[in-house]
Amino acid sequence: MLIDGVRVPRFLYGTAWKKQETQRLTELAIRQGFRGIDTANQLRHYDEAEVGRGVAAAIEAGLVNREDLFLQTKFTFVNGQDHRLPYDPAAPVGVQVQQSFANSLDHLGVEVIDSFVLHGPSRRFGLVEEDWEAWRAMEKLHDDGRARLLGVSNVGLDQLQAFHREARVPLRFVQNRCYAERGWDRDVRGFCAANGIVYQGFSLLTANRNALARPEIARIASRHDRTVEQVVFRFAMEVGMIPLTGTTDAHHMAEDLEVLQFQLTPGEVERIERLAG
Repeated sequence: MLIDGVRVPRFLYGTAWKKQETQRLTELAIRQGFRGIDTANQLRHYDEAEVGRGVAAAIEAGLVNREDLFLQTKFTFVNGQDHRLPYDPAAPVGVQVQQSFANSLDHLGVEVIDSFVLHGPSRRFGLVEEDWEAWRAMEKLHDDGRARLLGVSNVGLDQLQAFHREARVPLRFVQNRCYAERGWDRDVRGFCAANGIVYQGFSLLTANRNALARPEIARIASRHDRTVEQVVFRFAMEVGMIPLTGTTDAHHMAEDLEVLQFQLTPGEVERIERLAG
């Protein structure tokens, strides 16, 4: 899909929790066919510099050019970091965003980030001044052409509505953990669909093990000669999500990308939508 002239893949490879395997798995994901890579400048859960090394290795091997890749990273507030901060904690939030972004460019070995995401508002509910300081700094990076698209992750509906209402540069992405038992984040997804925002869903498998063990999912998978995991990722696409996968297995990477090759019926989509009642 094209968003503001930026080509965005239908599936992203997520690099959280890969630790010392991050470089190898990033290169492997690109080799298997992924063209969208998600990371964050947050050593607590990611190793962004290893992502950059994996990207560089893939380019050096002739697998892709930089222009073939969609690279997404995030700014994370202090309360989401560990002691290894990518910015000066005493600096104003806007300066922290600038420092983190410059650090991300260096880590990833690029001059432009395709999508720059606020890695969750600073509070669970509502927005406060530091959230807006961070967003205004992100808008400036967008103005400068260094962050092509902006988004926010781990966001509630009230926060999303406030960003949509008051942001000068519109959000193009929301990235949330997506629970079947909560209607697959239906309210947030609905707001996104109505307002030109693309929803990225993560933990679609790991957050929903009980729901995915339901026999109706197995029956749908059997009808299509697919795995349950493939059915879930295809469902995500059918309802307008960009799914993320974090698999560490080359075979599963290839299987995940095969979801682009089949479709679910409207009735099957409806049954999966209503797994939680």
